[in-house]
Amino acid sequence: MAPAQKKTKKSIESINSRLALVMKSGKYTLGYKSTLKTLRQGKSKLIIIAGNCPPLRKSELEYYAMLSKTGVHHYSGNNIDLGTACGKYFRVGVLSIIDAGDSDIIAKPSA
Repeated sequence: MAPAQKKTKKSIESINSRLALVMKSGKYTLGYKSTLKTLRQGKSKLIIIAGNCPPLRKSELEYYAMLSKTGVHHYSGNNIDLGTACGKYFRVGVLSIIDAGDSDIIAKPSA
């Protein structure tokens, strides 16, 4: 395994473990509509967008995040991987973290 590949695997694992902690102890919303709602209300602290999110939807989310001064993390996996990382049995294209709980995901989303 190449060193660069090992580093990306480790960062994916760290974001996944932080996400699991948010799911357990924090507040979040899953999905495009509810994420837009939290961004407009200014409640969102960080949004995570799946790698295969449609470009128009992604740019709209980034625009709203920029307006509300919210952090954006582009998840390296697809929406199936993001759903699995959240501990759900369905696909998740985008999620908004309202309260991180015990996790330090907002301070450093990608380790």
